Amino acid sequence: MSALAPFVLEAGLGLLLLLVFVAGLLARGEDRRGIAWLATGGVLVLGIVAMFLKPAGAGLGGMFVQDGLAIFAKRVFLAATFIGLLAGLSLTDRAFARRAAEYHLLLLSSLLGMMVLASARDLILLFLAFELMSIPLYVLAGFLKQDATAVEASLKFFLVGSVSSAVMAYGLSFMYGAAGSTDLAKIAAATAGTDPLLTLGLIAALVGFAFKIAAFPFHMWVPDTYEAASTPFVAWLSVAPKAAGFVAVFRVYFEGTGERAAAWMPAAALLATVTMLAGNLMALPQQNTKRLLAYSGIAQIGYMLVGLAAASASGTAMVLFYLVAYVFGNMGAFLVVEALARAEGSEATAAFRGLAQRSPLLALAMLLFLLSLGGIPFVAGFWAKLYVFWAAAERGLYWLVLLGAILTVVALFYYLMVAKRMYIEPPERQGRVPVAPTLALSVALCALGVVILGLYPKAVVMAALRVAAPLF
Repeated sequence: MSALAPFVLEAGLGLLLLLVFVAGLLARGEDRRGIAWLATGGVLVLGIVAMFLKPAGAGLGGMFVQDGLAIFAKRVFLAATFIGLLAGLSLTDRAFARRAAEYHLLLLSSLLGMMVLASARDLILLFLAFELMSIPLYVLAGFLKQDATAVEASLKFFLVGSVSSAVMAYGLSFMYGAAGSTDLAKIAAATAGTDPLLTLGLIAALVGFAFKIAAFPFHMWVPDTYEAASTPFVAWLSVAPKAAGFVAVFRVYFEGTGERAAAWMPAAALLATVTMLAGNLMALPQQNTKRLLAYSGIAQIGYMLVGLAAASASGTAMVLFYLVAYVFGNMGAFLVVEALARAEGSEATAAFRGLAQRSPLLALAMLLFLLSLGGIPFVAGFWAKLYVFWAAAERGLYWLVLLGAILTVVALFYYLMVAKRMYIEPPERQGRVPVAPTLALSVALCALGVVILGLYPKAVVMAALRVAAPLF
């Protein structure tokens, strides 16, 4: 039994995948939404199990580890997936009802890849987990096959993702060649020297990781994919795979480089700078809300890279806290867009006009999410930005903190533009905006997360500090 302890969540998720697959084979008729409820309930159970999970050591000869960082990350993945699946229960398109088993098998397979990725301490397992996470995402982005825009976005996503995987594999092969092992612990020992082959491998792998987390200039797949795919899926896509990518970066560049982790501060700081700048500036002219949130998400990745640039336990912990805050703030914003798009038939920012008069609670929820993304006190995003800037300042990166603070003010322009439409401009239509019960519950969960983390961030911050410390 002890040998299986590190794989509890993965085994449970594998069983859920099998149940969904069998249910899909046995289901009859055009409406198969019962499978969606099965998948959502199963993820909720796994999330509850994850809350009580304790570190269980290593498995697969040290390739797979269930340490504090892995457990923290898996809780984030499961929370994001539950919210995304709960919101997806209200999807009205016939394809989601008829192909529910297909949709949920793909999404749960990607989740399994993320969970294995969080525990991977071997280059081969890490790469396989990345591919298991990524390949279902390409299919899900074009799930509505009759929509030419979705198919085009899916193809772009696939092509860019394939290139990033090739570059990453190239870099990882150099790392193996230089260290003579795929074990991160042995690679960390090898970094004591200054092998140029190893450095080249780490740089190439960093480019691959940058594609996965959508850092500039490797972000080109994001706007089209976010605009074309179904919004509940995009809400999940915008947070969970990014969190998995950051955890993998922590494994390779902190755990896998040992005492030379600080050598990557300039590269991370440069990546943070261009990502914050590009994301915020490209968000300013956007009139489609999903594209606005796509570019906003790129900027948010830049702020997280500020914490990564600190190359310290506190910087890593604050990035983990930022990821938790980002799950609630970003997913909530996308889900409000989904509710409004169903009622108005538009995803433009103009559709938010007068929302506060028509549906005050929906407008209040969106305002909370925008304030959190903008870093306004006292919601979750304020503490997230403050803490990553603080961690960077502790390492002497004052210029990066100053730039981040200035760009946070710039970001308020496009966030408050949406707020202005909701609270100041008159509505174009009258009557309440109808919101499906499961979608309303998803929005409420996100709003609660933003408020609770804003009022009491200490519990999550301390948990993040505990799991980040062993990396250094």
